[in-house]
Amino acid sequence: MDRARPYALGLFRIVTGLFFACHGAASLFGVLGGAKGGGTVEVGTWPGWYAAVIQLVAGGLVLLGLGTRSAAFLASGSMAYAYFKVHQPEGLFPLQNGGELSALFCWAFLLLVFTGPGALALDRLFGAGARGGADAAAREKKTGTREEQVTPVTA
Repeated sequence: MDRARPYALGLFRIVTGLFFACHGAASLFGVLGGAKGGGTVEVGTWPGWYAAVIQLVAGGLVLLGLGTRSAAFLASGSMAYAYFKVHQPEGLFPLQNGGELSALFCWAFLLLVFTGPGALALDRLFGAGARGGADAAAREKKTGTREEQVTPVTA
């Protein structure tokens, strides 16, 4: 099970990002049923339009695993704002105030801030070269042996 952990985390990130991005797309473009009962949010309206932009952009970044921790932090904060500003005044608990989705998204994204993107993330692809030296140095310090880095040959 431990070997599958990065892949399970990556799948969690992908699904969470996809669902979040779909909320933004629905509100901005009227797709997937549109914003609350159909239609779109009016451009520039506070907080709906800004929330939808954050949902689409941050959700897409989390889905791809690109800038995952920063995007997840922004998404988590936006959902905390949504919960406390919109839902919590209606009742103490999420089940009472209709804020289950906001609360779950908030905590799911906060988890990704601390865990990172998991497997299958563009962060890993683009950051591999930058992290490779630091990772090798950490392994050398831990094991006392030096690993030679191999540079791929291109034609």
